[in-house]
Amino acid sequence: MQTLLNTLYVTSPEAYLKLENDTVRIEIEREKRLQVPLHHLSGVVCFGHTMLSPALMHRLAQEGKSLVLLDEAGRFQARLEGPCSGNILLRQAQFTRAQDAAVCLQLAQAMIAGKIRNARQVLLRAARENPDSQERADLERAAADLAASLRALAAAQEVEQVRGIEGEAARQYFACMNLLIKPAMRTQFQFAGRNRRPPRDALNALLSFLYSMLMNDCRSALEAVGLDVQQGFLHAVRPGRAALALDLMEEFRAVLADRLALTLINRGQLKGTDFIQREGGAVSLEGDARRLVVTAYQERKQEMLQHPVLEQQTAIGLLPMLQARLLARAVRGEALDYVPFLWK
Repeated sequence: MQTLLNTLYVTSPEAYLKLENDTVRIEIEREKRLQVPLHHLSGVVCFGHTMLSPALMHRLAQEGKSLVLLDEAGRFQARLEGPCSGNILLRQAQFTRAQDAAVCLQLAQAMIAGKIRNARQVLLRAARENPDSQERADLERAAADLAASLRALAAAQEVEQVRGIEGEAARQYFACMNLLIKPAMRTQFQFAGRNRRPPRDALNALLSFLYSMLMNDCRSALEAVGLDVQQGFLHAVRPGRAALALDLMEEFRAVLADRLALTLINRGQLKGTDFIQREGGAVSLEGDARRLVVTAYQERKQEMLQHPVLEQQTAIGLLPMLQARLLARAVRGEALDYVPFLWK
């Protein structure tokens, strides 16, 4: 049984982390701000130029706990891992099946079906809660377009077609993003389409930040079950690219990241003033807002829901791990198909 351990997110660039007995001690300006038992942690994620003692880094590696370094905007910089304990037989099966076009197509279809289905559920739920009849109709029409994308997806003959359908569905979904924001917050969070590297507005900056944390969770889950994160079935293989983690996170984007972003905005927990526009036009979260988002993400992972395949209550934070295991079963040939997580 997998235990939902906490990930320690360190957002203060002036923080210093060190090992003290069996705990991680976090100091700022030589004063203790937090002390966490190591056995409560699955990993440590640091934003910006956080400092760590060599003893702590050694201990994290020895115990198989990941250390991930992100820049201040949440972009991946580096990862420290202990000796690889992955299952070589599983990896061999993964590489073999990645050369089979039919297998790649089947897995890519399943992953994107999960993504589009979950995005459609977000639109339908927003339509039910929207009091404006015109906006409700627009959301329902967009949901119908996504249903058409799902039908087209089932008829795709190659992975490139799947990518094209996914791109068009994402465009239709993000075209409705302003309608998912309460009218009172729309002047502060105007969304003109998805952009990144760097994000050019507050909502894109928030989504990119949440996707970075989700990506890290998916990568950790895949590595934990022994899969190679660089060999994907949907995303093309490139040096240094965690293609399989990108594959896995597709089905979680709308449910775990987009909905949390919208909740924080619609509840007024985040405002336009919580974002900084840097020279060159890049927008990012300021320090206190970053801590608020990290805390909200961690709390979201503690919430429980019914897993549709396993038919048991599970913490949301365990979903990447459970889906990684289902994917490993499909790769081994122990299951006929991969079944993505479908949100209800």
